[in-house]
Amino acid sequence: MEDNVLLVLDTTIDKMGKAIEHFDKEIGKIRAGKANPKMLEDIKVDYYGTLTPLSQVSNINTPDPRTITIQPWDRKTIPVIEKAIMAANLGMNPDNNGEIIRILVPPLTEERRKDLVKQVKKLGEETKIAIRNIRRDAIEELKKLKKEGLPEDMEKDAEEETQKTTDKFIKRVDELTDKKEKDILTV
Repeated sequence: MEDNVLLVLDTTIDKMGKAIEHFDKEIGKIRAGKANPKMLEDIKVDYYGTLTPLSQVSNINTPDPRTITIQPWDRKTIPVIEKAIMAANLGMNPDNNGEIIRILVPPLTEERRKDLVKQVKKLGEETKIAIRNIRRDAIEELKKLKKEGLPEDMEKDAEEETQKTTDKFIKRVDELTDKKEKDILTV
Protein backbone atom coordinates (compact mmCIF):
# COMPACT_ATOMS: atom_id res chain seq x y z
CA MET A 1 0.00 0.00 0.00
CA GLU A 2 2.74 2.43 0.98
CA ASP A 3 4.44 1.82 -2.38
CA ASN A 4 1.22 2.84 -4.13
CA VAL A 5 1.10 6.10 -2.17
CA LEU A 6 4.70 6.86 -3.09
CA LEU A 7 3.93 6.06 -6.72
CA VAL A 8 0.98 8.49 -6.69
CA LEU A 9 3.15 11.22 -5.11
CA ASP A 10 6.05 10.63 -7.54
CA THR A 11 3.73 10.64 -10.54
CA THR A 12 2.13 13.87 -9.31
CA ILE A 13 5.49 15.60 -8.93
CA ASP A 14 6.58 14.36 -12.36
CA LYS A 15 3.40 15.59 -14.09
CA MET A 16 3.56 18.99 -12.34
CA GLY A 17 7.22 19.31 -13.32
CA LYS A 18 6.30 18.64 -16.95
CA ALA A 19 3.56 21.30 -16.77
CA ILE A 20 6.17 23.82 -15.53
CA GLU A 21 8.62 22.78 -18.27
CA HIS A 22 5.94 23.26 -20.91
CA PHE A 23 5.01 26.68 -19.47
CA ASP A 24 8.66 27.77 -19.39
CA LYS A 25 9.12 26.65 -23.00
CA GLU A 26 5.98 28.47 -24.14
CA ILE A 27 6.85 31.78 -22.45
CA GLY A 28 10.38 31.49 -23.81
CA LYS A 29 8.91 31.81 -27.30
CA ILE A 30 7.19 35.07 -26.40
CA ARG A 31 9.30 37.94 -27.59
CA ALA A 32 10.44 40.31 -24.86
CA GLY A 33 12.03 42.86 -27.17
CA LYS A 34 15.36 41.05 -27.02
CA ALA A 35 16.61 38.61 -29.62
CA ASN A 36 16.38 35.02 -28.44
CA PRO A 37 17.06 31.83 -30.44
CA LYS A 38 13.97 30.25 -28.78
CA MET A 39 11.87 32.59 -30.94
CA LEU A 40 12.73 30.40 -33.93
CA GLU A 41 12.38 27.08 -32.10
CA ASP A 42 9.16 25.96 -33.82
CA ILE A 43 10.26 26.83 -37.35
CA LYS A 44 10.57 23.81 -39.62
CA VAL A 45 12.53 23.97 -42.88
CA ASP A 46 11.93 21.86 -45.98
CA TYR A 47 15.37 20.25 -45.99
CA TYR A 48 15.63 18.10 -49.10
CA GLY A 49 11.99 17.02 -48.84
CA THR A 50 11.89 16.56 -45.07
CA LEU A 51 10.48 19.07 -42.60
CA THR A 52 13.40 19.61 -40.23
CA PRO A 53 13.70 21.96 -37.22
CA LEU A 54 15.72 25.08 -38.10
CA SER A 55 18.18 24.32 -35.28
CA GLN A 56 19.12 21.03 -37.00
CA VAL A 57 20.11 22.65 -40.30
CA SER A 58 21.88 25.73 -38.98
CA ASN A 59 23.64 27.46 -36.13
CA ILE A 60 21.46 30.13 -34.42
CA ASN A 61 23.10 32.92 -32.41
CA THR A 62 22.33 36.32 -30.90
CA PRO A 63 25.40 38.52 -31.36
CA ASP A 64 23.57 41.47 -29.75
CA PRO A 65 20.18 42.05 -28.05
CA ARG A 66 18.49 43.11 -31.31
CA THR A 67 19.91 40.60 -33.81
CA ILE A 68 19.54 36.89 -34.48
CA THR A 69 21.99 35.29 -36.90
CA ILE A 70 21.36 31.99 -38.63
CA GLN A 71 24.30 30.25 -40.26
CA PRO A 72 23.08 27.26 -42.30
CA TRP A 73 25.32 24.22 -42.62
CA ASP A 74 24.46 24.18 -46.34
CA ARG A 75 24.32 27.55 -48.18
CA LYS A 76 21.79 26.17 -50.66
CA THR A 77 19.19 26.15 -47.87
CA ILE A 78 19.30 29.94 -47.31
CA PRO A 79 16.27 30.70 -49.53
CA VAL A 80 14.31 27.83 -47.95
CA ILE A 81 15.15 29.06 -44.43
CA GLU A 82 14.12 32.61 -45.34
CA LYS A 83 10.84 31.32 -46.75
CA ALA A 84 10.15 29.29 -43.57
CA ILE A 85 10.83 32.34 -41.35
CA MET A 86 8.46 34.47 -43.44
CA ALA A 87 5.81 31.71 -43.35
CA ALA A 88 6.08 31.51 -39.55
CA ASN A 89 4.63 35.03 -39.46
CA LEU A 90 6.78 36.28 -36.58
CA GLY A 91 6.76 39.85 -37.82
CA MET A 92 10.48 39.73 -38.63
CA ASN A 93 12.22 40.06 -41.97
CA PRO A 94 15.26 37.87 -42.69
CA ASP A 95 18.17 39.42 -44.58
CA ASN A 96 21.03 37.38 -46.01
CA ASN A 97 24.50 38.12 -47.36
CA GLY A 98 24.92 34.75 -49.07
CA GLU A 99 26.41 33.06 -46.00
CA ILE A 100 24.47 34.25 -42.95
CA ILE A 101 20.84 35.22 -42.44
CA ARG A 102 20.33 38.16 -40.10
CA ILE A 103 17.06 39.00 -38.42
CA LEU A 104 16.69 42.38 -36.75
CA VAL A 105 14.23 42.15 -33.87
CA PRO A 106 12.14 45.33 -33.91
CA PRO A 107 11.53 47.09 -30.59
CA LEU A 108 8.10 46.48 -29.05
CA THR A 109 5.44 49.16 -28.75
CA GLU A 110 3.83 49.80 -25.35
CA GLU A 111 0.54 48.33 -26.57
CA ARG A 112 2.27 45.18 -27.86
CA ARG A 113 4.10 44.79 -24.53
CA LYS A 114 0.77 44.88 -22.66
CA ASP A 115 -0.68 42.27 -25.04
CA LEU A 116 2.34 40.02 -24.47
CA VAL A 117 2.00 40.37 -20.68
CA LYS A 118 -1.67 39.33 -21.00
CA GLN A 119 -0.59 36.35 -23.07
CA VAL A 120 1.99 35.32 -20.44
CA LYS A 121 -0.56 35.67 -17.62
CA LYS A 122 -3.08 33.58 -19.58
CA LEU A 123 -0.48 30.84 -20.11
CA GLY A 124 0.37 31.03 -16.40
CA GLU A 125 -3.29 30.64 -15.44
CA GLU A 126 -3.68 27.67 -17.80
CA THR A 127 -0.61 26.06 -16.23
CA LYS A 128 -2.00 26.60 -12.71
CA ILE A 129 -5.26 24.96 -13.80
CA ALA A 130 -3.31 22.01 -15.19
CA ILE A 131 -1.41 21.69 -11.88
CA ARG A 132 -4.64 21.82 -9.88
CA ASN A 133 -6.13 19.13 -12.14
CA ILE A 134 -3.09 16.96 -11.47
CA ARG A 135 -3.62 17.50 -7.72
CA ARG A 136 -7.31 16.55 -8.06
CA ASP A 137 -6.40 13.34 -9.93
CA ALA A 138 -3.82 12.44 -7.26
CA ILE A 139 -6.32 12.97 -4.44
CA GLU A 140 -8.90 10.82 -6.27
CA GLU A 141 -6.24 8.11 -6.62
CA LEU A 142 -5.49 8.34 -2.88
CA LYS A 143 -9.21 8.00 -2.04
CA LYS A 144 -9.33 4.83 -4.20
CA LEU A 145 -6.35 3.46 -2.27
CA LYS A 146 -8.16 4.26 1.01
CA LYS A 147 -11.14 2.18 -0.16
CA GLU A 148 -8.68 -0.63 -0.94
CA GLY A 149 -7.43 -0.60 2.66
CA LEU A 150 -4.97 2.30 2.98
CA PRO A 151 -5.02 3.65 6.57
CA GLU A 152 -6.83 6.99 6.86
CA ASP A 153 -3.88 8.80 8.48
CA MET A 154 -1.62 7.74 5.59
CA GLU A 155 -4.16 9.02 3.09
CA LYS A 156 -4.43 12.37 4.94
CA ASP A 157 -0.62 12.71 5.09
CA ALA A 158 -0.36 11.97 1.36
CA GLU A 159 -3.09 14.54 0.60
CA GLU A 160 -1.22 17.15 2.66
CA GLU A 161 1.99 16.32 0.81
CA THR A 162 0.14 16.64 -2.52
CA GLN A 163 -1.17 20.06 -1.45
CA LYS A 164 2.32 21.23 -0.41
CA THR A 165 3.69 20.08 -3.76
CA THR A 166 0.87 21.87 -5.58
CA ASP A 167 1.55 25.10 -3.67
CA LYS A 168 5.26 24.85 -4.50
CA PHE A 169 4.62 24.41 -8.22
CA ILE A 170 2.00 27.18 -8.36
CA LYS A 171 4.50 29.50 -6.65
CA ARG A 172 7.03 28.55 -9.36
CA VAL A 173 4.49 29.47 -12.08
CA ASP A 174 3.98 32.86 -10.39
CA GLU A 175 7.75 33.42 -10.23
CA LEU A 176 8.22 32.58 -13.91
CA THR A 177 5.25 34.78 -14.87
CA ASP A 178 6.58 37.75 -12.87
CA LYS A 179 10.08 37.34 -14.31
CA LYS A 180 8.77 37.22 -17.90
CA GLU A 181 6.47 40.19 -17.25
CA LYS A 182 9.41 42.28 -16.00
CA ASP A 183 11.42 41.13 -19.00
CA ILE A 184 8.69 42.24 -21.42
CA LEU A 185 8.01 45.58 -19.74
CA THR A 186 11.70 46.53 -19.48
CA VAL A 187 12.46 48.88 -22.35
